[in-house]
Amino acid sequence: MQNYSKIKYYATTILVIVLFFVLGINVGYSNRPEADKVAGVTGKDPQVETEVDFSPFWKVWNEINEKYPSASQVTDQKRVYGAISGLVESLNDPYSVFFNPDEAKSFQEEISGNFTGVGMEIGIKNKILTVIAPLKDTPAYRANIKPGDRILKINETVTAGLSVESAVKLIRGEKGTTVKLTILHEGGEEPIEISVVRDVINIPTLDTELRKDGIFVIRLYSFSANSAGLFRNGIKKFVDSGTDKLVIDLRGNPGGYLNSAIDMASWFLKSGTVVVTEDYGAKKEPEIFRSKGYDIFNDKLKVVILIDSGSASASEILAGALHDNNRAKLVGTKSFGKGSVQEVVGITKDTVLKITVAKWLTPKGVSISEKGLTPDYLVEITKEDVTLKKDPQMDKAVELLKNWTEISKQ
Repeated sequence: MQNYSKIKYYATTILVIVLFFVLGINVGYSNRPEADKVAGVTGKDPQVETEVDFSPFWKVWNEINEKYPSASQVTDQKRVYGAISGLVESLNDPYSVFFNPDEAKSFQEEISGNFTGVGMEIGIKNKILTVIAPLKDTPAYRANIKPGDRILKINETVTAGLSVESAVKLIRGEKGTTVKLTILHEGGEEPIEISVVRDVINIPTLDTELRKDGIFVIRLYSFSANSAGLFRNGIKKFVDSGTDKLVIDLRGNPGGYLNSAIDMASWFLKSGTVVVTEDYGAKKEPEIFRSKGYDIFNDKLKVVILIDSGSASASEILAGALHDNNRAKLVGTKSFGKGSVQEVVGITKDTVLKITVAKWLTPKGVSISEKGLTPDYLVEITKEDVTLKKDPQMDKAVELLKNWTEISKQ
């Protein structure tokens, strides 16, 4: 397995395609030697200071050896990996995970960009496996899977208590194969089964449109490695259009790279303006990420950002930065609330720990993970709207932009 360099990736979401970007990740490899073999271990690492009594652990170990009928078929190393997994699970954090050698190899392949799956991001919300957003024109999108859908079963496996990584492993598979998902739509009464055929996923990034009413729309579907450059092109088209009214549509955008969000925010914010803060609690001083200061627009610019429950991580960072710095109004529904940072650490040459180390705060100190973003104008999309192909959220954005002088005084 390839070693991890001490470089911050800063991808802000586990994107499950089921794909798998890195979720606010600092990637670093520790040069610490491999863990001691179980034989001869006394129960306390000399590098660890703790008063915890490890005797129950060793008693259980011995009881397994003496009484479990198939104990000889489970290697000592596999038991150690299981114990470490249990240790990490005790944090009750769905985004902190230990990867054994097979899982670590798959993880490395994922963050290298080899994606085959159904095309959606999933997360844990209120202790339930939940769809954050399907990506446009993917199998999940075409199967009518929606943000906020609860995944109750994957094939025959009940998802209660299942980690995100375990769910990813069950949902992903070879191109052309089928996965059966038991889904409860948000607001639905009865779960339904949806069969989705896996495929190679091409991650959509950005579309632009100049509407007949003079409003320019940038629809951003993900914060991929190349999205900052594509957004730059979109901004150029907006400037060339001659209008001063802009809608940035982040609905159903599950996020991606933090650096891309910072770069995009920099088009609207003066140099040094806070975009987002990485809060480490009492562990160390917070790290503040600031605008690069492209700031090409004057105060006459009118911006509305559309968000919904499928807007997560980098989407929330961009929307929160422009909103808190009084550069945009937010329209839609409350965002997902995914704003934690994970660090990837090599434990041995072929195992990895992904652990939460911080949380994101908007410029005004709002914790994205704890609260998400609440729009200035709450606008729901009903089933009737969908049937009639209406978009009341976009309609509200248009209304605000056309009446901006009155709105800006509020």
